[in-house]
Amino acid sequence: MTRKNYTKTKEALAKLTPEQYRVTQESGTERPYTGEYYKNTDAGIYVDIVSGEPLFASSDKFDSFCGWPSFTKPIVTENVAELRDSTHGMERVEVRSQHGDSHLGHVFTDGPQDRGGLRYCINSASLRFIAKEQMEAEGYGDYIDQVEE
Repeated sequence: MTRKNYTKTKEALAKLTPEQYRVTQESGTERPYTGEYYKNTDAGIYVDIVSGEPLFASSDKFDSFCGWPSFTKPIVTENVAELRDSTHGMERVEVRSQHGDSHLGHVFTDGPQDRGGLRYCINSASLRFIAKEQMEAEGYGDYIDQVEE
């Protein structure tokens, strides 16, 4: 059964590494090519490190050669909020988790055209990967069909 109560708690925040906290709570960005999941090709889903809400599926991950994990779409659209971001002298669209309010990264329109044209450029520090074999046990069984190729 899929978990329904995805929230930001003091306990979850206390478990974050300094880098995870900086990225998710202070809208930071990890250095390119340094994130834990940049090269991950295992089947599974990526959830918010803070709230656990499902965000992206491995079947939607692709190598955009930008230095961060990239996805063509969220696994659950309602779990990803898109906000205008005009920091650093740029106009971009910030991506945040809906329930945990974690900064995830940004979405761009230079993704694979045959898969919708979007590139969700996401910090590994904002994610937790759950391997397909563990999804049922961790309450994400409803999403298994989205990670199979």
